Amino acid sequence: MQHPFKHRNLPRLLLQAREAVMAHTRPGLRAHGLSDQQWRVLRVLGEHGTVETGRVAREAFILGPSLTGVLARMERDALITRERDPADQRRTVVRATARGKRLVAKLSGTVEAHYAWMEQTLGTEQLGQLYALLDAVIALETPDDDSDSDGEQDA
Repeated sequence: MQHPFKHRNLPRLLLQAREAVMAHTRPGLRAHGLSDQQWRVLRVLGEHGTVETGRVAREAFILGPSLTGVLARMERDALITRERDPADQRRTVVRATARGKRLVAKLSGTVEAHYAWMEQTLGTEQLGQLYALLDAVIALETPDDDSDSDGEQDA
């Protein structure tokens, strides 16, 4: 049976690329007892410090209900703390604990080494082009509304 598709499956290719990149990072995360989601949260906190939970969800690409469980486990494991935002008691902010910051520092070296290897292997220009193309696709495909923001749809 012939399919009417003339273009390659971009969502699948992007997932394959993500898995290829994560194959280098994931063993280090697991060695420290971290899931991919927990690392994404720590990375956001490592980049921005104290962050409101909604921003963590957006930047780490974790849906609200899932984020609640991830943060609870991370708090239990003394990686993060949560508290009410002093400026707006309706909001909750998250920050990495000293233990969480140490993990970010330790793992960031491994992550950056992998990116350096990618840059050396692909070349600085090609890696820059990849980043630029991904930024362009993200900007092109960012919907104006949040009607389909669950991140689970594939075309």
